[in-house]
Amino acid sequence: KILNVEKAIDYKIYENEEIKNIFTALGVHLQDDKSLNIEKLRYSKIVIMCDADIDGSHISTLILTFCYRKMTELVERGHIYIAQPPLYKVYKGKKEEYCWSEEEREKATAEIGGDKPDSVKIQRYKGLGEMNAEQLWDTTMDPGRRSLRRVTIESAAEADRVFSMLMGDEVPPRRKFIESHAKYAKIDV
Repeated sequence: KILNVEKAIDYKIYENEEIKNIFTALGVHLQDDKSLNIEKLRYSKIVIMCDADIDGSHISTLILTFCYRKMTELVERGHIYIAQPPLYKVYKGKKEEYCWSEEEREKATAEIGGDKPDSVKIQRYKGLGEMNAEQLWDTTMDPGRRSLRRVTIESAAEADRVFSMLMGDEVPPRRKFIESHAKYAKIDV
């Protein structure tokens, strides 16, 4: 789990082992003026791949906060992506389909099961570790079949406000946001 850079002091951020490892893996480094040097960037696509559960969402948010606050240029240049692992595998015999939403699961169950929807098996993926290597490749890593979302900044002012509210020290604005948006949340039981 990466450090929450929204709450941390700069020297703690840059001494953090995970952050050092990210910089090394990407081939970027900080210059004396604390700007990011990306001349030796090793990858055109940097993919954040986390579990499709609430913990994965939290870790993804921590990584996005780091990218936005300390590697903004990579976001602005379109290098940052978020992988979309499936939530379900629906199968019967040799027929199988991966699904990314409840609606897709219901549709696949009806199509594969036909007049016997109870004969369909459903595997729920709460994490990437629940998939075997072949499933992970087929659904999340294969460039020809995976689903990625490019991270963009539509409004720097709004992004700044939201990151500060959600990841910062002030609890009342975060509580108000959560309470006002809770009705849109999907419960994962």
